[in-house]
Amino acid sequence: MAILSSRRRSAAISVAAVAGLAAAGVGFAVGGASAGTVSGSLYRDPSSAVVRWVAANPGDSRAAVIRDKIASQPQARWYANFNPSTIQSEVSSFIGAANAAQQIPVLSVYEITNRDCGGASAGGAPDLNQYQTWVSNFARGLGNQTVLIILETDSLALQTCLSTGELNARNQALTTATQTIKSANPNAKVYLDGGHSTWNSANDTANRLRAAGVQYADGFFTNVSNFNPTSSEANFGRAVISALNGMGISGKRQVIDTSRNGGAAGDWCADDNTDRRIGQYPTTNTGDANIDAYLWVKPPGEADGCRYAAGSFQPDLAFSLANGAPNPPTTAPPTTNPPTTAPPTTAPPTTAPPTTAPPTTPPPAGNGCSAAVAINQWNGGFTASVNVTAGSAAINGWTVTVALPGGAAITGTWNAQASGTSGTVRFTNVGYNGQVGAGQTTNFGFQGTGTGQGATATCAA
Repeated sequence: MAILSSRRRSAAISVAAVAGLAAAGVGFAVGGASAGTVSGSLYRDPSSAVVRWVAANPGDSRAAVIRDKIASQPQARWYANFNPSTIQSEVSSFIGAANAAQQIPVLSVYEITNRDCGGASAGGAPDLNQYQTWVSNFARGLGNQTVLIILETDSLALQTCLSTGELNARNQALTTATQTIKSANPNAKVYLDGGHSTWNSANDTANRLRAAGVQYADGFFTNVSNFNPTSSEANFGRAVISALNGMGISGKRQVIDTSRNGGAAGDWCADDNTDRRIGQYPTTNTGDANIDAYLWVKPPGEADGCRYAAGSFQPDLAFSLANGAPNPPTTAPPTTNPPTTAPPTTAPPTTAPPTTAPPTTPPPAGNGCSAAVAINQWNGGFTASVNVTAGSAAINGWTVTVALPGGAAITGTWNAQASGTSGTVRFTNVGYNGQVGAGQTTNFGFQGTGTGQGATATCAA
């Protein structure tokens, strides 16, 4: 998705006003406990464009930085193609993998009719009746676990091309879409378009949200594909929430796209701007009661449409965003309970994940480590989550050896480097998770084909 032309003008007008805030506006470590209505680990898509690029280019001089600071992180999966016959199975497959990993997926819906007012990201459903058909099929694939839905970027902030009748129809379509998604999955968190802090005013934004049915949603998102500091977006979000409260609409919360707002303000287009940096790493642990999550909705490294085709992954852009940015924090493994329902039957996986707990052997004494592997199996494939726990002393670097059953083959790895794809496979830490405190745990994972049940893991430090 490109940055839209109207957003370019709005951001350019406000550059001077926000330039002094940029350096102080974004932090990389969040203090305090989760404060919003969402809690848990976000899902890292093992088939995203950046993950595929890293896997295909291990010898590239940029690969380590891109791997450690971008490919390791959860990002939104965009649904922007009008494909009513296949969208349910596509969503089911993605949701099934996230549920198996016991993590929260983020889905960006970008399909509204007359999208982008015919600009660089033009497209969407041919008409609003067909849009509702698409949304209904999309919603049927969402399962019943927690999911975060970014519903139609710019659909409310950008309305200049719509007549009064078209605007009313769009508002009704967004209201119906929200209700359809919430009805299909009551645990879905739906957020409507709030633009960003240097576009429309907070009162104007609140009025647009009310007209589009935010009372049925969980809140609104801001800063998607933009660069405003997190502090500015949070202040703007509080003003929008206050305005909504004044309209009798309470309990709404914000999510902020922090994928590219960690550098200096300046030229709107990240394709040509080397001062941009990745911002706050994705998390639901915001420490702010008004903010449910900091998300990477716009995947870092995807072009805006200036030098490169909009939406294409460009390693030099990714490297520019990541180089010099702090390493991501080492986080504890997910603590959510495993899903209690079988994965979807429209696409693999087709069987329920195992309900047995992973091995619980205690960490060894001394300067050693232990490893425990949990397998989530479906027909023809599996994902694995591996916990690495230090003994009574901290460790600086670890190697985990996993013995796979015959016929199993690894197709993707995250938060570790793999040596081999079948039989006995050695995994070593990446730059940011090699140091593990005494008695503390870090986590990595992999996916594969065949049967993963029976895999065993040992650790050496």
